[in-house]
Amino acid sequence: MAKQKFKITHWATYNKALIHRGSLTFWLDESAIQAWYDKPHTSSRGRPQRYSELAISTVLMLKHVFCLTLRAAQGFIDSIFTLMKLPLRCPDYSCVSWRAKSVNIPFKTPTRGEIAHLVIDSTGLKVFGEGEWKVKKHGQEKRRVWRKLHLAVDAGTHEVICADLSLNNVTDAEAFPGLIRQTRRKVKVASADGAYDTKLCHDERRRKKIRALIPARTRAGYWPAE
Repeated sequence: MAKQKFKITHWATYNKALIHRGSLTFWLDESAIQAWYDKPHTSSRGRPQRYSELAISTVLMLKHVFCLTLRAAQGFIDSIFTLMKLPLRCPDYSCVSWRAKSVNIPFKTPTRGEIAHLVIDSTGLKVFGEGEWKVKKHGQEKRRVWRKLHLAVDAGTHEVICADLSLNNVTDAEAFPGLIRQTRRKVKVASADGAYDTKLCHDERRRKKIRALIPARTRAGYWPAE
């Protein structure tokens, strides 16, 4: 069925309707205000939940609509409650993150398209692998095991696109090909430090047609075939 076309006869009303599309109006029903905090259940074990599922789903919906992070969504909702002079508080961002898996949010997830800017780096992790019984019986050992966590983050959304955990002796350049292949999405630009200025990394990013923002290493020379 073809899209219907309507002839505009009253331009003033039409322009006013377009202006109202950008207005922000929030209202809370009295039933929603009463259901913001969860009622304690004496029959259940453990600490009762302070916020209801309605509060958690509301925070996640506003986070999705306005493309906010969890911390920014908490401040945004708290400011709305302050302007509306309501005695309510937004759930803490860590509480929302923990309870997000248990609520049903009826919205469509946006399609995952091209990554405009990917930032790649690694960090060291100190692993404490001794059990409680071993520490109590023999004490803690001075020797610790190290691991390396390689991360690729979308600079626009701050989303961790892919991650890889390796031994401490694996260099950043060696982990780059396996890390970049996990994206499975088109990447426009990738940024990294001088540790990734190797032939292995440049061959992989050329294969994926990625433009690199990688500074040259210290005492770097020209490659004859490049």
